[in-house]
Amino acid sequence: MEKVDLLIAAKWVIPVVPAGAVLESHSVAVTAGRIVAIVPTDVAASRFEAEESHALSDHALIPGLINLHTHAAMSLMRGLADDLPLMTWLSEHIWPAEAKHVSPAFVRDGTRLACMEMLAGGVTCFNDMYFFPEAAAQAALDCGMRASIGMITIDFPTAYASDADDYIAKGLAARDRFKDEELLSFCMAPHAPYTVSDRAFSRVVTIAEELDLPIHLHLHETLDEISGSLSQHGSRPLDRMNALGVLGPRLIAVHSVHLEDREIELLARHGASVAHCPTSNLKLASGFAPVHKLHAGGVNIGLGTDGAASNNRLDMFQEMRLAALLAKGSSGNAQAMPAAEALRAATLGGARALGLDGLLGSIEPGKAADLCAVSFASPGLSPCYDPVSHLVYAAGREDVSHVWIAGKLQFSDGRITNLPADHVDKIAGLWHDKLVAETKG
Repeated sequence: MEKVDLLIAAKWVIPVVPAGAVLESHSVAVTAGRIVAIVPTDVAASRFEAEESHALSDHALIPGLINLHTHAAMSLMRGLADDLPLMTWLSEHIWPAEAKHVSPAFVRDGTRLACMEMLAGGVTCFNDMYFFPEAAAQAALDCGMRASIGMITIDFPTAYASDADDYIAKGLAARDRFKDEELLSFCMAPHAPYTVSDRAFSRVVTIAEELDLPIHLHLHETLDEISGSLSQHGSRPLDRMNALGVLGPRLIAVHSVHLEDREIELLARHGASVAHCPTSNLKLASGFAPVHKLHAGGVNIGLGTDGAASNNRLDMFQEMRLAALLAKGSSGNAQAMPAAEALRAATLGGARALGLDGLLGSIEPGKAADLCAVSFASPGLSPCYDPVSHLVYAAGREDVSHVWIAGKLQFSDGRITNLPADHVDKIAGLWHDKLVAETKG
């Protein structure tokens, strides 16, 4: 018999590739953190001898979910300022709070809190954009989680850096420190067209090309962003990005709510990806992204939660369901973004945007064993005619039973396996008290 490290037998294995495929009574074999085979369970029993095995008789096994856009440390600001438009929320509440509190300790603690929430919800990889990226990177490693760490760039000074050159230098230093960590990758992360100058964008593009890195950017999130760009630069933000060389297969255009048809064609022609954040777009009243048109135009789509301060959950099951429903409602087409497409966006779409689709996003031999088991045992998931449909329209993160990253069990039986020694919930309470005290003061 062939020896493997891990063998997972599930009622359904949903590999994502090919689209809509459902493998009933199959098992996934894993060695050295990689998938080596997906075979019928009766075949697996006679073929493999596993050091660790799991029999999941009421479960769907899916690729780990990929949160394509978040600000993980902002979990410590969850609910701090709600029911406000984006620029009011940012300029009058979030930016002042960050100016007072953001530090390596804040980012470490907030990112750990976010990792625990995401792991328990089946997320195995997140694409982050925030200050002190080295603290976020270490927090992700502490939790055994995969992350793409954004090297944020902004033109104005913060507690982290003084100007765009300083942001870039510090981001590259963080990358140099962690570049050999298998669970980490990196992105250039210019914040937004309204916070980054032409000169800084040019540097970002040059470095991204030299180091073969994605460019993670808020783009066309609000109508105010577009009108401000027209006033300041004489062009819409996407046209300005095109002129600066930002558009291309490296670009992860976050939100992309307000797009003209020609701009959708421009994104598609350049091979760019969109990080669709439906809950955040709704909560901040940013609008409805034209997801159906983006997909029809050939644009790769991934899903993101945004930060917990503007969502207020890091819940990718919620994002899948909302993405599918909003695509239908906004297009008037009930067949827009079917369940299989929503699941793909939450897995392989995100992996492709990050340039990691050779490693993540589907259950295939050779790929990393980043896997999520979803229990269908609850009454709310019975009966089941189509497990893919159930994952998007009926299941929730509370139904996640197991999460593996690189073949290591990181969540099981309602518990995080790699819980950091200091209790994150108590630390979050301390940050809460500090922010409340200074807000009242």
